[in-house]
Amino acid sequence: MIPTPGDAPHLFVAAWMARDAAALAALFAEDADFVNVTGLWWHDRQAIEKAHHYGLTTFFRDSTLRVGRVNIRDLGDVAVVQSRMHLSGQIAPDGSTAGDRQNLFTFVLHRQPGGWLIVTAQNTDIAPGKETHLVTRGDMRAVDYRPPR
Repeated sequence: MIPTPGDAPHLFVAAWMARDAAALAALFAEDADFVNVTGLWWHDRQAIEKAHHYGLTTFFRDSTLRVGRVNIRDLGDVAVVQSRMHLSGQIAPDGSTAGDRQNLFTFVLHRQPGGWLIVTAQNTDIAPGKETHLVTRGDMRAVDYRPPR
């Protein structure tokens, strides 16, 4: 159970850094949804735990996730929490260390007796200076249509 909506990003990061997929999943309602940066969509706490266990024990095993700016929109028994996060130390497919990433997490929480649970979350990569994605020859990349300054 999450004490206040603003605690959600910090508890998510604490579970991530402990490589504890069960603790991470326990922040979510049983029937919660999670959409990751590539659009993979997990539909319950068990699936969220399984997916995070895989990532946290393989390509994210040496990663560091940090909370940045947090914005909270309290809607009574529901709250929307958005948090910028910074990820470093991801392992690339070739075994090297990938570059750092910035993300924007959106958590929607529902008040429960004794605290809050996340009912849905979405993780979005931030592509600085870009406006949208473009797919060419099967490859997706972030692009900017504005003329260079």
